[in-house]
Amino acid sequence: MGHGKQIRILLLNEMEKLEKTLFRLEQGFELQFRLGPTLQGKTVTVHTNYPYPGETFNREKFRSLEWENPSEREDDSDKYCKLNLQQAGSFQYYFLRGNEKSGGGYIVVDPVLRVGTDNHVLPLDCVTLQTFLAKCLGPLDEWESRLRVAKESGYNMIHFTPLQTLGQSRSCYSLADQLELNPDFSRPNKKCTWDDVGQLVEKLKKEWNILCITDVVYNHTAANSKWIQKHPESAYNLVNSPHLKPAWVLDRALWHLSCDVAEGKYKEKGVPALIENDHQMNCIRKIVWEDIFPKIQLWEFFQVDVSKAVEQFRGLLTQGNRKITKPDPKEHLKIIQDPEYRRLGCTVDMNIALATFIPNDGPAAIDECCNWFQKRIEELNSEKHQLINCHQEQAVNCLLGNVFYERLAGHGPKLGPVTRRHPLVTRYFTFPFEEMTLSTEESMIHLPNKACFLMAHNGWVMGDDPLRNFAEPGSDVYLRRELICWGDSVKLRYGNKPEDCPYLWAHMKKYTEITATYFQGVRLDNCHSTPLHVAEYMLDAARKLQPNLYIVAELFTGSEDLDNVFVTRLGISSLIREAMSAHDSHEEGRLVYRYGGEPVGSFVQPCLRPLMPAIAHALFMDITHDNECPIVHRSAYDALPSSMIVSMACCASGSTKGYDELVPHQISVVSEERFYTKWNPGASPSDTGDVNLQSGIIAARRAINKLHQELGAKGFIQVYVDQVDEDIVAVTRHSPSIHQSVVAVSRTAFKNPKTSFYSKEVPQMCIPGKIEEVVLEARTIERNTKPYKRDENSINGMPDITAEIREHIQLNESKIVKQAGIATKGPNEYIQEIEFENLSPGSVIVFRVSLDPHAQVAVGILRNHLTQFSPHFKSGSLSADSSDPILKIPFAYIASKLTLAELNQILYRCESEEQEDGGGCYNIPNWSSLKYAGLQGLMSVLAEMRPKNDLGHPFCDNLRSGDWMIDYVSNRLISRSGTIAEVGRWLQAMFFYLKQIPRYLIPCYFDAVLIGAYTTLLDTAWKQMSSFVQNGSTFVKHLSLGSVQLCGVGKYASLPLLSPSLMDVPYRLNEITKEKEQCCVTLAAGLPHFSSGIFRCWGRDTFIALRGILLITGRYLEARNIILAFAGTLRHGLIPNLLGEGTYARYNCRDAVWWWLQCIQDYCKVVPNGLDILKCPVSRMYPTDDSVPLSAGTVDQPLFEVIQEAMQRHMQGIQFRERNAGPQIDRNMKDEGFNITVGVDEETGFVYGGNRFNCGTWMDKMGESDRARNRGIPATPRDGSAVEIVGLSKSAIRWLLELSKKNIFPYHEVTVKRDGKVVTVSYDEWNRKIQDNFEKLFYVSEDPSDFNEKNPNLVHKRGIYKDSYGASSPWCDYQLRPNFTIAMVVAPELFTTEKAWKALQVAEKKLLGPLGMKTLDPDDMVYCGVYDNALDNDNYNLAKGFNYHQGPEWLWLIGYFLRAKLYFSKLMGPETNAKTIFLVKNVLSRHYVHLERSPWKGLPELTNENGQYCPFSCETQAWSISSVLETLYDL
Repeated sequence: MGHGKQIRILLLNEMEKLEKTLFRLEQGFELQFRLGPTLQGKTVTVHTNYPYPGETFNREKFRSLEWENPSEREDDSDKYCKLNLQQAGSFQYYFLRGNEKSGGGYIVVDPVLRVGTDNHVLPLDCVTLQTFLAKCLGPLDEWESRLRVAKESGYNMIHFTPLQTLGQSRSCYSLADQLELNPDFSRPNKKCTWDDVGQLVEKLKKEWNILCITDVVYNHTAANSKWIQKHPESAYNLVNSPHLKPAWVLDRALWHLSCDVAEGKYKEKGVPALIENDHQMNCIRKIVWEDIFPKIQLWEFFQVDVSKAVEQFRGLLTQGNRKITKPDPKEHLKIIQDPEYRRLGCTVDMNIALATFIPNDGPAAIDECCNWFQKRIEELNSEKHQLINCHQEQAVNCLLGNVFYERLAGHGPKLGPVTRRHPLVTRYFTFPFEEMTLSTEESMIHLPNKACFLMAHNGWVMGDDPLRNFAEPGSDVYLRRELICWGDSVKLRYGNKPEDCPYLWAHMKKYTEITATYFQGVRLDNCHSTPLHVAEYMLDAARKLQPNLYIVAELFTGSEDLDNVFVTRLGISSLIREAMSAHDSHEEGRLVYRYGGEPVGSFVQPCLRPLMPAIAHALFMDITHDNECPIVHRSAYDALPSSMIVSMACCASGSTKGYDELVPHQISVVSEERFYTKWNPGASPSDTGDVNLQSGIIAARRAINKLHQELGAKGFIQVYVDQVDEDIVAVTRHSPSIHQSVVAVSRTAFKNPKTSFYSKEVPQMCIPGKIEEVVLEARTIERNTKPYKRDENSINGMPDITAEIREHIQLNESKIVKQAGIATKGPNEYIQEIEFENLSPGSVIVFRVSLDPHAQVAVGILRNHLTQFSPHFKSGSLSADSSDPILKIPFAYIASKLTLAELNQILYRCESEEQEDGGGCYNIPNWSSLKYAGLQGLMSVLAEMRPKNDLGHPFCDNLRSGDWMIDYVSNRLISRSGTIAEVGRWLQAMFFYLKQIPRYLIPCYFDAVLIGAYTTLLDTAWKQMSSFVQNGSTFVKHLSLGSVQLCGVGKYASLPLLSPSLMDVPYRLNEITKEKEQCCVTLAAGLPHFSSGIFRCWGRDTFIALRGILLITGRYLEARNIILAFAGTLRHGLIPNLLGEGTYARYNCRDAVWWWLQCIQDYCKVVPNGLDILKCPVSRMYPTDDSVPLSAGTVDQPLFEVIQEAMQRHMQGIQFRERNAGPQIDRNMKDEGFNITVGVDEETGFVYGGNRFNCGTWMDKMGESDRARNRGIPATPRDGSAVEIVGLSKSAIRWLLELSKKNIFPYHEVTVKRDGKVVTVSYDEWNRKIQDNFEKLFYVSEDPSDFNEKNPNLVHKRGIYKDSYGASSPWCDYQLRPNFTIAMVVAPELFTTEKAWKALQVAEKKLLGPLGMKTLDPDDMVYCGVYDNALDNDNYNLAKGFNYHQGPEWLWLIGYFLRAKLYFSKLMGPETNAKTIFLVKNVLSRHYVHLERSPWKGLPELTNENGQYCPFSCETQAWSISSVLETLYDL
């Protein structure tokens, strides 16, 4: 949570195209691009058009970002490149993988709006906007008196419809000249200029604190614009868009029909000028089908002239020298559209025709051929006829739909008789010529000097794809009459780039620059139909002049994905959302919740967090200037409650001039010519030209706007919407820092209360906390004045309805609340029960609510103590002296005293570990138990819930329902001793305050306390580890926590006691005997299955994991103690597998001793003065094979002597039968399996051993199924010389040889008895024997005739290393398994580089899985990659998990595979090495993802095939974590 800078992380994933995803950021944020798992280890470059600081933005200019790697290590988990966002707009990024584009998207940075003389910031959520139709403001010198109404009503932003010269229709959006100010604003003696407008806008900004925005209309211009006549290429005309000719012909035919209907010429056919019923509509349909369509024959524009084509074809056939080309079977004869769209002007490809219709010899054959050709052309023409028929059907339907809406529909304009002014249907094209007959008119379409003036009107198409331009070729919208047309405007044709229509682009750019010079923002009119590339270009020009341009738009795409395309590409700041789209109060409330804010009681998000997809910021309007009048649609009584509901949304809010004055009709953007009212404090309600606080709901609006701005400015970002009943909506806005709430209760009146029934009974309301005041109560009431009469000059509202308001009163003064009682829900939760008496439809009441004072203090103190973790909690914090003295100590100081073993108890411990102490993990009812008893158990769940704010999770339910979990966390630690108990007491003291706050806030603060403590404890852990960890990447650090997770001290000592003469051994006081006892850390093999009791410690697992878990992390003392404790249990020259505290040890494995020796070697090399361990005393438990277990200190030996004994015993040969052999120690083993044999081959020096009834290596699965008859048979005996044991023994012998040469190790040889004689074998000789024989006997040559190969018939893969040599089942030697990679890492000198590399390539191809290595070649007949230990069936190879090591993918081996590849790639050369580093990073990125997502925060023992989850695996395994850490260390 730490530092205050807001950083967002965007993870890049291969092929992830996020163009439709909205990412919103603020100026001042840092955006970091990081590599997702699919890209780690690959060469990735991020490019963006976000400019360098100080440079201007150029959309086409991209730059690449520099990667930063904080840990400077070869590990991509923390690598990032960043942008410091200081500029508003839409910016694109994409990334290349190598040279290929692999993904990308957009980011939108919000503008910062400023107002006032001091230029203070106006947050977007504080915007309260009001729309004015500019033409209704009158001359410019009167604007101030009219705009003052907005100022006095509390608005801080004004939206003007365009201020330009209007077209003939006088519609606000049909502009005759985009560059000229509307002359209506001037007086005869004073011409107004744009500068005059600019001065007024500046005054409003500085003196009134009001920003001004206006529309930009890019889609169309007025049909009477002078400039379009000079530049007809700027429109879609019949020269540049000949595909519109058929639609134009239809349009003219319908115009002539309309004129005839108007003149009564169709009366006999059943269509009079006044259309009143369905019968007349059907007559129109009949006329169009029978008179119009046959007359205009539209299909001819799409057909071929048959006789002309046949003649041409005949001519070609009769030419003597024609070449017959082989036809492409895919090419069939089809009509090629005439680009000029002339009647019967289409053609066909004669080459295809000649290749399709081939004559035999003779003239008759040519005739026959022409007949076939003619028949085919007629078929093709007929298909076109059918297609046009479909278009005509749609055209008739659309035509009649339009007539119905305009003439008959109840909700339509009811235009009356058909006239030339109100034709049957709106014309789709301009016709600036004298009228003539239809056929004469048609001749014009082929005369360019006339046709260029026949231009298409603009409009909109219901349900159309907004990204498709409906006037371009390929669209039939005009022909099918699907356009809802604006007959006063011509659609503009930009083309794809400025060069396509230079005048139009330049003209509109100038228009944009005028707008951006004088206004702080723009509304993109008709945004969804504006070509994106045009809007981008224009807005780029606008932002050059006004960098913090506020851009609003209304989108009617019907899809959030499509909305996002516009928002991201154009950098739209706010999308207009309409409350009028809600059909009832429930839906209106839902919209409030949808458009902003987070739930009340949300978790505190860290400053550094993933960038989450957002929905567009909303400008939520109770009514827009396009909406129908709500007084008509709902009722006048609803104006107040709906405006209250909308204003409570946590986003920008807005309205339209006329709403507050209760104007009872829609103010038409086309026909309204009256002026708005002026502000006059002394006016009376019946004045039609003036308004003041007594008019309409203006006084209430002023209070509502003031409240909206306060809530936005003071951070009331949490929202709760409660649908009290069908009409009452309560919206709560809550501040998460001061925990104050504002609750607005609105009773809507969608139906008129005078004519509809509303119940007098209003349900009681419960408001949690203490009501400080009633901020506002307002009721819509009637007053005794004349009723509404439309004024001729002013746009007047209803004088007889107003809002009675009272502000900032006490609850007992309220006229709406009958009484308020106080009920308590818990010891510290007050609930105020409100009973209403006058909450009539059209009323609102707003309460300001604080927490109960006691809870307010508690939350303040909590926040005060949380500031040590994050400055976020400074606001609303309260220092208190009376708190528990332990809280005066910084938590970091308490934490700094903890050891890593104590941190294991605080953070981790699974169920069985905890049960040893008589406890257990916390169980969440209706869900599950936590994975750990310690804090990690809780943090894993919280980390899942926090980003999603999942407050409905059973975990949160449990916290809100009671203190059980809270007490569990602190009590569990207090019951222990020392610093652990101190941590518990600190938590208990914090929880003392936590329990005093309202239950709904507990999850959020519980999380804040825990995350603060948890992150501090993790830092404490890392500070005690090696510099590799401390300076490592996040991945390294999180892996290293595996060391804390798996290494702990249990209730019972699991390790045999160390020699009393050994220094620095940890001791504790036994709570029962009160005696001092050793308490060494032990390493659990894995959780949860190998975590406690005698099954916690295993020789093999411990020493495979020890280097990564303890040495690399810097825990040298714990490593030393474990090495020496195991050394004390040496017996028969072996280290036990199951340790069983030494007394129950089983010496049934051949490899543990060699892993132990490898660890001693690693210890000596990694630890400063590590060689000292060789002299450390070892207390021998079994000085002889048969001695009883001796107590510590009885027989002590230096470690080097114990090592020598192990070597001697191996050379001598080891043979014994396990003690207590039989079912009491192993219920599955056959009798022979208890016989242990180990030795060294005299010829080769290889260690060998085992028999076919036991399994002495790590692949130790013993059959358990009677049904499948595999009980007592090992799945993988691996007897003979197992490859990893040969490698480990070679490593040990080489090392001892080096030490003996330096006289650090006092023995140069081993001495054994052979046939009664004493024989010595020097380490030098033993080392040489292995070196000379290894490749000879283990390498499976690529040469089939290699004489070293004793069993060529068993070879099935070449160029690999055998898994063993000399197995009792010889074919087992030849199985491809990953064990040879272990030998490569510990004894690389045994391998020839080229051979090693090839073998590794085979392993990569055949064995490498997503997280682990397949334990057997998938081509092997017994391979099975799914481990199911519970399955018992007849399958010998599967029953009872017999295939444990026959395919499932084990993680620890991947570390050895990758380390071997790294080692040999260096020898193969720099290029191979670079590729290998990529591979390693890429493979490990998957482990990073698993580690981060796993609730266990570990890496599993194994997965099923292809990385699938295996339910029988340990969830976190020591050697898995260790081997990945070792790989990162090697990187």
